[in-house]
Amino acid sequence: MKLTNKIALVLTLIALIFTACQEEFIPEVPVDAEQYVVEGYIEAGDNALPTYVMVTKSLPFFGELTATQLSNLFVRGAKVTVNDQINTVELLPLCWSDLAPEIRGQVATALGLNADSVQVNICIYIDASNSLNPQVGGKYDLTVEVEDEILTATTTIPSHVPLDSFKFIQPPGNDGDTLAELRAFITDPADETNYYRYFTEINGQGIRPGFTSVGDDAFFNGQSFEFPISKAESRVDPVGPDEFGLYYRGDTVRLKWANIDEFHYEFWETLEFNLVNQGPFSSYTRISSNIEGGLGIWGGYSSSEYNMIVPE
Repeated sequence: MKLTNKIALVLTLIALIFTACQEEFIPEVPVDAEQYVVEGYIEAGDNALPTYVMVTKSLPFFGELTATQLSNLFVRGAKVTVNDQINTVELLPLCWSDLAPEIRGQVATALGLNADSVQVNICIYIDASNSLNPQVGGKYDLTVEVEDEILTATTTIPSHVPLDSFKFIQPPGNDGDTLAELRAFITDPADETNYYRYFTEINGQGIRPGFTSVGDDAFFNGQSFEFPISKAESRVDPVGPDEFGLYYRGDTVRLKWANIDEFHYEFWETLEFNLVNQGPFSSYTRISSNIEGGLGIWGGYSSSEYNMIVPE
C-alpha cells in the first residue's frame, strides 16, 4: 500500500473513532448577546500617536460578515471622555469618509493599509487637538457613554526601559547574502516587573506588531542580555518559512519599542495566543479585557523609536 493511501486510511479511522465516540453538539447562540467592544490607546514617547478610541459592537460566532455589516459595527454618537486625574477631555468622532483623499493615504500608510483597498468606513474618537498630555507614571480613566450604557476602564503609562543597542547577523541556516536577523540588547531593571511590546516598519510601508509582540521579564528580571526581534509580517500575505521574521539587506527599518502595564499585556498575550493556536485541537483561551461593562482594551504605552538600515 502506498504511503499516501496509508495516511488517508489512518485519518479515516481517526475520523470514524471520533465520530463514533462523540455526539454532535450544536451550541445555543443567544440572539441578544451583543456587547460593546472598546479599543483605545494613550501614548507617551517618540512620535506618539494622539489618544484615540474605537467603539464597535460584537458579532455572533456563527454568521457571515460583509464590508457593509463591518462598517455598521462602528458606533457613532457615543460620548467618549478621558480623565487624567486633573482634567476631563472629550474625544471627537472622526470617520474614514470624513478625510480628504491625501489624508486617507497618510493614515492608511500609518496603519499598514492600502488606501484604495479600504472598504470599511472606520470611525474613531480622537484627541485631535492634543488636549491631553500623556505622561510616564500617569493614570488615565476612560468613560464611554452610548445609548443607556456606560463603559469604563483605567490604564497607566509605565516607566520606559529603552533598548541599549542593535546588530544584524547572518541568519542560522542562511547564507546571509540577502537576509539578516536583528538582535537587540537590553538592561532590564531589577526589583520590578516590566512588560514589553514591539512594532516594526519596513521602507515606510506602515508599522505593524509582531506575531507575538508582547513579553515580560519573568525569566530575565534585572539582567542584561541579547535577544532577537523578528520583523513583523503581514497576516494577510504571509511570507515563506525561510524568510519569516528576517530583514532584507538594504531595507530601512523603524522599530517601535514600548512598555505597557499588566492589564494591557494580558490582553495582547491572550489574544496573540489565540491567533497562533488555531485549529480543531487547539485549546481555548478567553481573551482578557479591562473594560467594565463591555469587552476590549484601554491601554497605555511609553515608547521609543529606532531607525536603522540593514547593512548590505
